[in-house]
Amino acid sequence: MREIGIFSGSAHPKLADEICATLGLPLHPTNIDRFSNDCLQVQLQSNCREQDVFIIQPLCPPVQEHVMELLLMLDAARGASAARITAVIPHYAYARSDKKDMPRISIGGRLVADLLNTAGADRVLTMQLHAPQVHGFFSVPVDHLNALNVLADHFRIHDLSNTIVVSPDLGNAKNATQFARTLNLPVAAGSKQRLADDTVVIDAIVGDVHDKNVIILDDEIATGGSILELMRKLKEYNVQQVSLACTHGLFTGKAIERLESCELEEIVTTNTVPIAPEKRLPNMTVLSIAPLLAETIHRIHEGESVSSLFVNSF
Repeated sequence: MREIGIFSGSAHPKLADEICATLGLPLHPTNIDRFSNDCLQVQLQSNCREQDVFIIQPLCPPVQEHVMELLLMLDAARGASAARITAVIPHYAYARSDKKDMPRISIGGRLVADLLNTAGADRVLTMQLHAPQVHGFFSVPVDHLNALNVLADHFRIHDLSNTIVVSPDLGNAKNATQFARTLNLPVAAGSKQRLADDTVVIDAIVGDVHDKNVIILDDEIATGGSILELMRKLKEYNVQQVSLACTHGLFTGKAIERLESCELEEIVTTNTVPIAPEKRLPNMTVLSIAPLLAETIHRIHEGESVSSLFVNSF
């Protein structure tokens, strides 16, 4: 059996350390330099010849820097004769660019997928793509995980009587339904229209939320505009306690200010991207997805099934 070689870019070394600690394997060092002309150079500082190499790099801000680092690391591993190279991308930021909804724009999700393949990725491991169809943009095998079980395990310790799961929009309703089914809860969804990147309108709630406790489930929170608008609409239905759960806690722009104003009982997210200390509100819980990613890496290496890790897909 080939050895596993795990490397990390600069995006989220703490997550890489957690994954390696769970696997009982070392995190091999990587040197990233910047030339005087602003070009990057990457050197993998451990032998990876004929190894099963995993490169961990979520595409979090600054996204373009981290994309370029990942491409260079993939190319370096291929040039060093790695037997197989898996790009472990807990957050694939370009999944938002999944369709041509305006004239003369690029479909960034597909372009970056092509770049990863060209750079040397033989496989991609990612989590909770914003648009599921992005899975099909890759010409290499993709293991697409979600954190629904991780989030559900957290809420199981709560009193969930008189509780309903609410998706901010119909596009995320399938995930919300899976999450609600795991907790034996009903589900509802907002009817959302996006006016701009951080401006949305929710004109209705599909489902009965009157006088109930609510768990809002979203795949990612960037500026928090959707959550702010959903909270405004939920107040019209006299809801009680409201908790918020998401996989990717990006919290960009005015997100933290907006979430503070929402009077949320709890904010639950995962560590697919690093969350700065100043963004960690007193009512925020950050769950680790390192055990899930570590188990998936182990199964990929051993040639075992990964599908049993997916919620409701046994």
